[in-house]
Amino acid sequence: MSVERVRDYLETTAETARRTAEACAEDVARAAELIVEALRAGGKVLLCGNGGSAADSQHLAAEFVSALTRDRVRPAIPAVALTTDTSILTAIANDFGFEGVFARQVEALGRPGDVLIGISTSGNSPDVIRAVETARERSLRTVALTGADGGALAPLADVAIRVPSLETSHIQECHIAIGQLLAFLAEDALYPRGV
Repeated sequence: MSVERVRDYLETTAETARRTAEACAEDVARAAELIVEALRAGGKVLLCGNGGSAADSQHLAAEFVSALTRDRVRPAIPAVALTTDTSILTAIANDFGFEGVFARQVEALGRPGDVLIGISTSGNSPDVIRAVETARERSLRTVALTGADGGALAPLADVAIRVPSLETSHIQECHIAIGQLLAFLAEDALYPRGV
């Protein structure tokens, strides 16, 4: 195992995170504002993505609903990962095609004013794109997490956060950091420390 390879990879991760901080800070702040507005109005956060982005959706929903840190217990924040119910996912895929697995759930669970976070490193995942289109039709606010290109997804979202990389692994690393940050920012706004 090459120590140099380990260092190179981690240095690239750090550099991608640094470039993301420079390029995406305003968009992350805008996305957090959308989320806080929705939550203050009694809405919720829906999340979707495929593969690693499905896992990120689940992880981030857990951060909202459970807690980010054990030293700061606050009320649960409503969030649902649309990636977890295999019966729903397989029924929709079987009956309507895989491209509708998230859109159908947005139709069932989304309400005007909710926020949908669609995660796609390429920005071209058809099921995530359809979910965002459905969300917009139903007056949900939308946030896209993508890579540098943004694909077809970024122009559809109210806020598109484009990690400045074309490397899937480094995009995903930054997506999880951004998602954690969105949860922290929402928590800070809704449940300030010392209040």
